[in-house]
Amino acid sequence: MLTYDDEHFMKQALREAQNAYAEGEVPIGAVIVINDKIIARGHNQVETLNDPTAHAEVLAITSACGHLGAKYLPDATLYVTIEPCHMCAGALYWSKLKRVVYGAADVKQGFQFFYGNKNPFHPKTEITAGVLSDDCARLIKDFFKERR
Repeated sequence: MLTYDDEHFMKQALREAQNAYAEGEVPIGAVIVINDKIIARGHNQVETLNDPTAHAEVLAITSACGHLGAKYLPDATLYVTIEPCHMCAGALYWSKLKRVVYGAADVKQGFQFFYGNKNPFHPKTEITAGVLSDDCARLIKDFFKERR
């Protein structure tokens, strides 16, 4: 049985972020994985949907819960290109994910800005930071540089 690593799935989240970029959205992407299988994908669609809650993480959670027919995701790992914001941290808490893996830190809007070193997610949720962080940060920096 083929087993994938965190970098493999973060590359998939980066593909989602590139889709957001192409749509003129802030390029953040997410995938949700169970047993080495992607069950949900999402990328920012705030502008497209005129919805301030249409972040990659929230859209991926909604899709995963719909796919499973469940409101909790205790066996799932979320891969997201940028550190989740305060709002997304709340959504991730309630989804009870097994793991949250993110790429680049977000020093202005990320959950650590609000929570410091405390875990804002469900107590059983593991956090892994910095996976392909340079690639994730470069994409978002390029996006904002292009728009200035």
